[in-house]
Amino acid sequence: MPRIDLTAGDSKKHVARALKEIRAGYVVVAPLEHGYVYLADAFSHFAVRALHVLRGDEDGVAAQVLVYSADTVSGIARDISIDTQNLMKKFWPGLLSLNLKPNTGLNWDLGDDRELDLFSVRVPKAPFVRALLKQSGPLAVASVAPSGAQPIVKINRTEAKDWNVAAIFDKGALKSGPQSTVVEVSDAGLRLVRTGAITEAQLLTIVPTLMRSEEHTSELQS
Repeated sequence: MPRIDLTAGDSKKHVARALKEIRAGYVVVAPLEHGYVYLADAFSHFAVRALHVLRGDEDGVAAQVLVYSADTVSGIARDISIDTQNLMKKFWPGLLSLNLKPNTGLNWDLGDDRELDLFSVRVPKAPFVRALLKQSGPLAVASVAPSGAQPIVKINRTEAKDWNVAAIFDKGALKSGPQSTVVEVSDAGLRLVRTGAITEAQLLTIVPTLMRSEEHTSELQS
């Protein structure tokens, strides 16, 4: 598969190439803030399934969703509280993942056969992926690294030859960094699931009623 060097050439052409592959139902590899990821059209059942096969995921694991802005979330999620909106305004784009309830009319399957009634979403800072999202709409995302492994921050060309993807968008070595902080939204309120780049103290300044939980929602990739 082709490897596109994001540090050279026309960035608009690179985005157009990625958009073409994704709209055709294929999976691509691209750089997020602190690791390379698989990206696919969130509404393509075939592409999302291919993403899970590439990772070797077990059945029932749902891919995370990336969107361009908080405005997109109102079209794919329900029961968005004022507290949730305030977190979006403060920490997006950035390393905050929100576990929300999807709108009932969505025609997607992120890997859980729509049984979880929950999906993880965030707005990334990564420039290339953000530019892509502006044109593509919601994208399913999962780390190129196997489940439980450290993020891959540099493309190994020998290993990449075995990846069955349409294209690899290579930005070179990425900086290692913290994982996203995960907050789950339910009828009972907002609950901190995982602390990462954003601290509990930072969240409490926006949502003083935030609940704490040591239990991680493992069925969602974040």
